[in-house]
Amino acid sequence: MSNSLFKLSGKIIAFSGATGVLGEAMSRHLAKEGATILILGRNEIKIKELIATIESEGGKAEGYLCDVTDEDQVKKAADKVKKSVGSIDILINAAGGNMPGAVIKPDQNFLDLNAEALKKVMDLNYLGTVLPTKHFLPLMLSQNKGNIINISSMAASRPMTRVMGYASAKAAIDNMTKWLAVELAKKHGPEFRVNAIAPGFFLTEQNRTLLTENDGSLTSRGNQIIEHTPMDRFGKPEDLFGVLQWLCSDASTFVTGTIIPVDGGFSAFSGV
Repeated sequence: MSNSLFKLSGKIIAFSGATGVLGEAMSRHLAKEGATILILGRNEIKIKELIATIESEGGKAEGYLCDVTDEDQVKKAADKVKKSVGSIDILINAAGGNMPGAVIKPDQNFLDLNAEALKKVMDLNYLGTVLPTKHFLPLMLSQNKGNIINISSMAASRPMTRVMGYASAKAAIDNMTKWLAVELAKKHGPEFRVNAIAPGFFLTEQNRTLLTENDGSLTSRGNQIIEHTPMDRFGKPEDLFGVLQWLCSDASTFVTGTIIPVDGGFSAFSGV
């Protein structure tokens, strides 16, 4: 297979959630490979810092202030992108996260679930993927081809204790990914594809205190995860680069409606 199939030079990629731990690493990688990154985020300082980092590494990036759960803001960002670059090649939906009220702690049960916190988690992860897709899709329809990559999670397909809200939201992402893949291919042709990457356990600022102690050793939950990960470690951001580049590139032009696990074997291991 020719290496030219994997080239990203000249591609324009709109990227939500690019300022998070994994999003930043992925966006910097794509920029180093020659893509122009359009950063969608709600923290102006973080956007500017990421643009500066990408440019210092020889890449190209633009920033657009946007809360992906606010449809008006998303629409305005898409309008600005249209005026700036006209069309996009790829949309990566990586905005997401969790919050304490949507978690069932060991000393709690389902009756302790905070419905408002659950709604916010669903809005951030699910609606925060649907709205950018709705308003940035026209920037791909205008050139009769497009590529959408959602970020799911192992929690979507392997329900885990505690993270009820987050797991439910990511399960919705999986379903939407498959539904939209069929919808776009049937109605707009084979040049449109939609896939998702489902990371296993990666250390981020959000889960670091849940999985590791202050001295860096594993918590009991961290140990449980490692014991059920055949590769015996947490993922590193760079572990996502290969699948990400494959899905962004012409090497995967016949791939749509898939959820690609990057989990060190977690989803394959029954525990025995």
